[in-house]
Amino acid sequence: MATGVDQAVGMSLVVFSLVLFTYYSVWVIILPFVADDHAVHKYFLPREFSVILPGAAAVVLLLCIGAFTVVIMWKNRQPKKVD
Repeated sequence: MATGVDQAVGMSLVVFSLVLFTYYSVWVIILPFVADDHAVHKYFLPREFSVILPGAAAVVLLLCIGAFTVVIMWKNRQPKKVD
């Protein structure tokens, strides 16, 4: 059974993900069709970052997964038997 804190953290993660997905979708899909001098462009980063930021996030994610794997393998290694 989830406590109130668990539910609040889960709901905040869902809301954050929804906001991030909506922002990125508007930035990448809709914004290229809006005129460059429109006022909505001041709320978004330049278009180059729409490729750089997800790439950097993917590299960080892969580094974290690799570090986690190395730590788990290091902790579970068996000492060599000496006969």
